[in-house]
Amino acid sequence: MMKEVSADELRGRLETEKDLVVLDVREPDEVAQAAISGSVNMPLGQVVDRMSELDPARPTAVICAAGVRSAKAIEALTTAGYAGELVNVTGGMKAWLSQ
Repeated sequence: MMKEVSADELRGRLETEKDLVVLDVREPDEVAQAAISGSVNMPLGQVVDRMSELDPARPTAVICAAGVRSAKAIEALTTAGYAGELVNVTGGMKAWLSQ
């Protein structure tokens, strides 16, 4: 079962958890339009190849436009053996920007 957080819960966690990483799996042109400050951009097609850039000791919230690609990224990373905490941001950037 995949862990999930709402955009509102993510805002709260970012305020209290200084080691929380936001992994944005959208394409660079999408990120250029709007992004969460300090987030790491790694397009979905690259996450497994670039998984060594992530720190399994740090909890990671994965976000995309609406929550579909981020769920796929978590599945791909988990299948590839990534051992860190991964949570899917439900509603993605659409939910983040609507608040």
